[in-house]
Amino acid sequence: MEAIAGAWQWLTTGANWAGEKGVWHRLSEHLWLSGVCLVLACLIALPVALWLGHLGKGGALAVNVSNVGRAVPTYAVLVLLTLSPLGSQGDWPTVIALVLFAVPPLLTNAYLGMREADRNVVEAARGMGMSGPQLLLRVEIPLAYPLIMTGLRSATVQVVATATLAALAGGGGLGRIITAGFGNYDTAQVVAGALLVAVLALLVEGALVVADRAFDPMRGQRRAGRAGGGGFRTGARTESSTKSGTTAGAAPRTASDAAAAEGRGDDVVAVRKLT
Repeated sequence: MEAIAGAWQWLTTGANWAGEKGVWHRLSEHLWLSGVCLVLACLIALPVALWLGHLGKGGALAVNVSNVGRAVPTYAVLVLLTLSPLGSQGDWPTVIALVLFAVPPLLTNAYLGMREADRNVVEAARGMGMSGPQLLLRVEIPLAYPLIMTGLRSATVQVVATATLAALAGGGGLGRIITAGFGNYDTAQVVAGALLVAVLALLVEGALVVADRAFDPMRGQRRAGRAGGGGFRTGARTESSTKSGTTAGAAPRTASDAAAAEGRGDDVVAVRKLT
């Protein structure tokens, strides 16, 4: 309790928030570093994952190779890069280490989202004459959106939390508050810095959840599907809320014809709602 009380006192002291060593400046450094790393990781991972998921080839190898990075501690990579010639190039060791850390969840979730998109809907869209890029942008990516955003949220929170290691390589960010506290034997400052990082990670996670819901291209369809007990599929086929595969004036001759017609009608309706 004494440490928490000391941290609260440190956080409520205005002098600790001002200046180049203050919280606001360190927070801006932390956000800038995290943002740069996430943008670079997205530029590397998402195009590869989406294209391989669209082709359905080579994705398993890419995912397995990227997951090797999960077994390598970020701190170890940061130390090795800092001791290399890159160590004299500013924040580049930290940026490279965090990008390598962020790529696996982005690539894995995006690829799985593309591959788990309902193949019946995808084939229906292809049968309607969509080209490869149209199919990718207007059907597959909207269907894969939930898993893509899951990977983005996971990578973002991990990077924001791990960016504190930049202080160990002489970089900026909220980690400098923690290392300064260790250097001064100030437990209250160490706890205060850790609390700032934890609160920032939670706020970023909450903001991404709100953005996920706000920008979901299929939010209306998913809501209607939940209300009707069916809807769109990102994996195995489920019942759709639309049951109009045949018309009243053209009844199917057999039960199998009825099921096939119903399935085709569901998939065409799904494609039209997506586009």
